[in-house]
Amino acid sequence: MSYTGKTVRLERIIDRKTKKTVIVPMDHGMSVGPISGLVDMKDIVDHIAQGGANAVLGHIGLPLFAHRRYGTDIGLIIHLSGSTSISPNPNNKILITPVEDAVKMGADAVSVHINIGADTDHEMLQKLGITASKCREWGMPLLAMMYPRGEKIDSEHSAEYVKIAARAAAEIGADIVKTNYTGDIDSFKEVTRGCPIPVVIAGGPRMNTTKQLLEMIHDSIEGGGCGVAIGRNIFQADNPTKMTKAIYKIVHEGYDISEALAELD
Repeated sequence: MSYTGKTVRLERIIDRKTKKTVIVPMDHGMSVGPISGLVDMKDIVDHIAQGGANAVLGHIGLPLFAHRRYGTDIGLIIHLSGSTSISPNPNNKILITPVEDAVKMGADAVSVHINIGADTDHEMLQKLGITASKCREWGMPLLAMMYPRGEKIDSEHSAEYVKIAARAAAEIGADIVKTNYTGDIDSFKEVTRGCPIPVVIAGGPRMNTTKQLLEMIHDSIEGGGCGVAIGRNIFQADNPTKMTKAIYKIVHEGYDISEALAELD
C-alpha cells in the first residue's frame, strides 16, 4: 500500500479498523458566539476525548490544538470558512483561513462549509475547488460540509438535494462529506451509494430526546453512512463524555439503541 500525507492523516480521523468516525464540530462560536458548552473549550475537548471521539473541529483561533499537551489525544480538524449570524447573508460562507496555516498548526484535516442552492453557491464551490487543490498539494484531508440551502430548496433533508450536495463534494475532490440525514434508511442509501467518499451526518439543532438522536445515528450507519459530525447534541448534553461514548458504541461497535442508551445510565 502506498502511503501519502493524506493517508497518514486520515487514519487520525477515520478509524483504520472500522472505517468510521465520530467528529465533534465546535465551530459554532464564529456564527452564534460563545453558546452553552463552548465557553471553556479545553474542558469540553477533554470530556469529548475521554468519550472516544475521533476528532474535534473548530477554527484556528480556538485552543483545540493545545489539548495535545495533556489528557487523551484526539484528531484535529481546522475549519477554514465562516460567516456570522448577523451578516447580511449568513449562508454565504467565505474562506478565512488558508490551508497552509492549518498545516503549520499540525492539523490532521481541514473543513469547508458550502451551502448548495444559495445565491452564492457558485462562488463557494469555486473556493472549495481551490481548497481541494491546496489540500492535494500539502497532503491534507478535506472535509466538505455540504448543505442544501436556498430559494430552490424546499427541504434541506430531501434525498433529491442531499445526494447532489454529497456527490458535488466528491466530484470537487473532498475526502469526507458531512451532510444532512434524509430521514430514513432507504432514502439515505440513495445518498451513500451515489457518493464515492465517506458520508457523515450532521446533528443539527438539539433534538427533543436522546433516543431520537441515537436512532438517527443508528439508521444512518445502516444506510451506508460512515459516522457522524455532531456538535450541539454532544457538547450541550448533560454529560458530554457519556453521550460521546454512547454514539461511539453505535458507530464503531454496532450497538443497538437500547445498548447505547444503557451507556448513559
